[in-house]
Amino acid sequence: MTGLQEALTALWAPESVAIVGASADPAKTGGRPVAYLHKHGFSGGIWPVNPRVAEIDGLPCYASVADLPGAPDVAIVLLGVERAEAAVRDLAARGCKLAIVLASGYGETGAEGKARQDALRKAAGNMRLLGPNTIGAMDLSRGIVLSASGALELRDIPVGGISVASQSGGILGALLSRGAARGIGFRRLASTGNEADLDIADLIAAYAADPGTKVIAAYVEGIRSVDRFRAAALAARDAGKPLVVYKVGRSGAGARAAVSHTGAMAGEDRVYDALFRQVGAIRAQSFSDLLDLPAMLASGRRLAGGRIAILTSTGGAGSLVADNCGMLGLEVPDLDAATADTLAGLLGHDAPMTGNPVDLTLAGVEPAIMTAATQALLDAPGIDGVVVVVGSSALARPDVAVGAIRAGAAASQKPLIAYVSPHAPHIVDLLNREGVPAFAAPETCATVLSAALPPPAPGPALQPVATCPDNLPGGTLTEVEARALFDAFGLTSAQGRMVQTATEAQEVARDLGGPVVLKLVSRRILHKSDVGGVRIGLSAETIGAALDDMARGLAAQGLPRPEGYLVQAMVTGGVEMILGLRRDPQLGPLILLGAGGVEAELWGDSTIRLLPLAEGEAAGMVADLRIAQRLAGWRGAPAHDVAALVGAIEALARMGVALGHKLEEAEINPLFVLPEGRGVAAADGLVVLRE
Repeated sequence: MTGLQEALTALWAPESVAIVGASADPAKTGGRPVAYLHKHGFSGGIWPVNPRVAEIDGLPCYASVADLPGAPDVAIVLLGVERAEAAVRDLAARGCKLAIVLASGYGETGAEGKARQDALRKAAGNMRLLGPNTIGAMDLSRGIVLSASGALELRDIPVGGISVASQSGGILGALLSRGAARGIGFRRLASTGNEADLDIADLIAAYAADPGTKVIAAYVEGIRSVDRFRAAALAARDAGKPLVVYKVGRSGAGARAAVSHTGAMAGEDRVYDALFRQVGAIRAQSFSDLLDLPAMLASGRRLAGGRIAILTSTGGAGSLVADNCGMLGLEVPDLDAATADTLAGLLGHDAPMTGNPVDLTLAGVEPAIMTAATQALLDAPGIDGVVVVVGSSALARPDVAVGAIRAGAAASQKPLIAYVSPHAPHIVDLLNREGVPAFAAPETCATVLSAALPPPAPGPALQPVATCPDNLPGGTLTEVEARALFDAFGLTSAQGRMVQTATEAQEVARDLGGPVVLKLVSRRILHKSDVGGVRIGLSAETIGAALDDMARGLAAQGLPRPEGYLVQAMVTGGVEMILGLRRDPQLGPLILLGAGGVEAELWGDSTIRLLPLAEGEAAGMVADLRIAQRLAGWRGAPAHDVAALVGAIEALARMGVALGHKLEEAEINPLFVLPEGRGVAAADGLVVLRE
């Protein structure tokens, strides 16, 4: 067993728990862990440590860690930052497997706090740490509550299949209390705090391997290792356990802009979006989603498609649900003839009831009719999931409404949820405890049903290139060097050659024929157009004078003499795109594809994926864009070479993987997508390599 596995076993199945800094006053933070362990029925050894008290809650109290009757599996350290380090050192010496440090005042406070945190980690030696600045962990299914969270004061905490990993301790208490109020059950919850050792990826991986966990909810402020997070998330996906992530920091304040357009258009939060999408995680768009989505997914039922039936006894509420389903792309289709006849028979109607939502009116208060109607809709071949609206009539007989819905769902595995239209928290609680996900807002019903749609099947990773160019220079490459590197990976550039004089430029322009572009070549001037270093629409007759004029203009601005000039065939008839790669400081290399030209930043028509790409992801990037309609041939216009664009994305992705950390940034802007069958042409390129 590895150190991590041993520590996680100690966290979720300890035989003994030391409480260092325990208080005899259960009203104080230091008195809570002993009280909570007793309250929730922990049967192992509880060893409070406090030199000033002889007994706590009927248990003998030990003067020091050295006086404990044995090495505890896990310890909760309740001491302040001044004394926590010594306690951690003593626990490590005693042979403790894991210490949970609640104190704050570490890395979250600045440089001095970071130094204290490093010292704390060093003091732990081979012992693992949870925290500091954590509220602890709990396994409600076994009554193991290694925490001082006041939410554990609740008397009736339902147990279920949702496990929570949070970088905030307070979020655990918020989710636990909100869930308990709605009858939503949790299994395991833990906060990693400052992550001096164990981090959120460790918890996600542990939940993925836990048979009792059905769905994982994660509250994320930042990711310490993208590779470990990716591996943990993929383990959850492979285990069939949905991962719902609420990531804070979605505002522009945290976005980082690089020199290139690619960096400016990426933005930190969009990179997290890409990561979550690629590993199959569901991103919660609001904090309430972090509870609502797992509550839905914990039922284990998934939609086979997006066709929803709505059963209601109040027309307005049914319309609200239908409208919100439509807003998220779900269908509310008419019913098939057999189902329509069954419903008509139930309600005594002469005509078939093909409409959807299905309005039971006053008949809906009869349990037998609601049960039969629910089952009829679940049995309908053209329906993938059902929403039952619980109206005000259920306020008088909530147990009847709950029983009818539960009975209707018993014979089907299709998703069934309830929208409780009146303000009736007790009915929401009853339904959730009976295994029927229940919600108090029509918008939430649509959101959770969308999350229950089947995720796209992941493809295999792109095959890498066999060889990588040797002896690459460092720093910013000239456009000519960048073109050569792109060509090596199969990224086709517009035809052109480098020249030094006006006479050479005239010869190249004559060879290329048609209009040409003249550009300066310099590794010290990145934005050529800003300094007059680009001329378009030239011919063999005009290019010589243009080159001389460009050289004079550069000299007049005091700019360095260029290494030369690039004469390039002018590309026409293509759609302008931008394709770039940059390295995010936290999450690693990413690919960006967007509409080119000024519209790229004006309209924000771009999409991102992290490397490595899987097969099919490049095509998905093209499909993400609004300009995809134009590429495909908008309103009868000729189609462009989308297949070649997909190939260009994959080529740049392979280049990013092959060069690894050597590649800091690469960009093709513009990349022209030519008419179908004519490929793509890179008209300008930037590459920055690590020195």
